[in-house]
Amino acid sequence: MKQYETVIGLEVHVELATRTKIFCGCRTEFGAAPNTHVCPVCAGFPGSLPILNKKVVDFALRAGLALNCRIEKRCRFDRKNYFYPDNPQNYQISQLYLPICRDGFVEIETEGRTKRIGIHEIHMEEDAGKLIHDEWSGNSLVDYNRSGVPLIEIVSEPDMRSAGEVLAYLEKLQSVMRYLGVSDCRLQEGSMRADVNLSVREAGSERLGVRTEMKNLNSFKAIAHAIEGERERQIDLLSQGRPVIQETRRWDDNKESSYAMRSKEDARDYRYFPDPDLPSVYISDEWIERAKREQPELREEKAKRYESEYGLSAYDAGLLTADPALARMFEETVSCSTAAKKAANWLTGETMRLLKEKEQEPSSLVFSAAHLAELIALVDASEISQKTAKEVFAVMFETDVDPKQYVKEHGLSMETDKELLDTVIRQVLSDNPKAVEELKSGKEKVLGFLTGQVMRAMKGKADAAGIKERIRNLCS
Repeated sequence: MKQYETVIGLEVHVELATRTKIFCGCRTEFGAAPNTHVCPVCAGFPGSLPILNKKVVDFALRAGLALNCRIEKRCRFDRKNYFYPDNPQNYQISQLYLPICRDGFVEIETEGRTKRIGIHEIHMEEDAGKLIHDEWSGNSLVDYNRSGVPLIEIVSEPDMRSAGEVLAYLEKLQSVMRYLGVSDCRLQEGSMRADVNLSVREAGSERLGVRTEMKNLNSFKAIAHAIEGERERQIDLLSQGRPVIQETRRWDDNKESSYAMRSKEDARDYRYFPDPDLPSVYISDEWIERAKREQPELREEKAKRYESEYGLSAYDAGLLTADPALARMFEETVSCSTAAKKAANWLTGETMRLLKEKEQEPSSLVFSAAHLAELIALVDASEISQKTAKEVFAVMFETDVDPKQYVKEHGLSMETDKELLDTVIRQVLSDNPKAVEELKSGKEKVLGFLTGQVMRAMKGKADAAGIKERIRNLCS
């Protein structure tokens, strides 16, 4: 039976986090009422003229440097002509002949090894509008708010061989873009989208097979499913002696299958030509050097620094640096004279648990580093128990209350009356003679049970370690 190898290349569209669009002054916020961020330029009115947003070029330049690309000192915009309702001008302004970045690479970790994925080019372009299909009425509506939102398209070489490698590559791009601050890369909002170009060939062959393209996949789950589904479809065709047709396909994640949309267009079908309304862009050496100097610390080097500077494990450092907002919160908390390991524990533990539970991202955190440091200090000073701290943190997570003030107002401070605590411990021991005998005979498990009974009686306002020590003394 023939063995097949999958060959995958990606075209990743990243919406840039500029305040205004690429060729006009309209706002770029996500979620506005339909067709409220539109002007004659991004609505494609005849006679309107584009003016390039310099910030877009700066963001594309920084992305190219971070992805080890060669920066083209002269780049140019072209018109890509096609007719579709969400494309008001009947052409898209993009870069075919002279893109801003070429010949880059990223390194990914996959299956315990490092692999280099080549980047063919990065080019700037404008986004199209958005079609909204009403299944009830059968009509399609057009929202042009997204029309003219700036994009960079990152085109990889066909260097990936599995869904695992593709996801590792996308996660790397997402991390780099977020650390640079050029995009939030929220797949659910469409600010990062991937087109998957996939073919299969007999194992050992150097000749590429016929590829298909799956468009605008916007979740890691959909991308992984689409790759596996398309790989199996192509292998089935070849096994039956049937040809794979070069075409664009749409993946339906609900049905877990794809269907043909159209035969794959060639660049000639788009009749590209230089945009006559936009002059060439010239990037100086000074601009490039300034961008290099201002590049932030990226995830890999930050994680290594956390290990060496703060003594964190590779695992904790990896979790903390997975999102720049989480890394920033960690560093700010440590700057408040908090032990690094304790700050890391709260962020990788309770914080990440609540983020997952509420389906939020670290960028949405509302509590301040100063309040987290204050909460840790309350535990360290034995003013509240760890259990109480978690309860206070749950409120802090939602509303950023001052933990010290909250503890005071709700009477959550630890009970300092040693006589009262001793009375409660003795009562618990008296009520549980069997457990006391088991502890005396060396069964350590019951110590946790007895401690829990005391904590329950004290409503959590007692030091568990101190209670354990007192129980041991009384049962010795």
